[in-house]
Amino acid sequence: MTIDTPDILDPDGAQAYLRGWKTRVDRMAADTQAMSDRLGRLRVHGHDDNDLVEVIIDANGALVGIRFTPRIQRVAPAAVEQAVMSAVQAARASAARQAHEIIVETMGPDSVAARTIAARITRQLTDD
Repeated sequence: MTIDTPDILDPDGAQAYLRGWKTRVDRMAADTQAMSDRLGRLRVHGHDDNDLVEVIIDANGALVGIRFTPRIQRVAPAAVEQAVMSAVQAARASAARQAHEIIVETMGPDSVAARTIAARITRQLTDD
């Protein structure tokens, strides 16, 4: 079995190899920027099972919005606290799935970088 390698001692072969390498690096940089832009715009809604609260988080899992339904007036503060945490957990799980989809769509399913980034984001969003 032989491996196709350019003749880097040949100036034309070396230039062709470098052009191909630069094209791949440029494509990866563009894909990474597109992924970053999409993740930066990601906003995910989550709600609790009792419909007491709805939260909005970003791709980092940071809370960027919260809405309480009128039903919270009829429950104890501890129930509201649990509802908020439940809604955040649901939103974070959904954000992990959506971020994974964005990463695979922009960087490709076979990309080692995509798998690494997706795993890191999933851990960040789903680990307590």
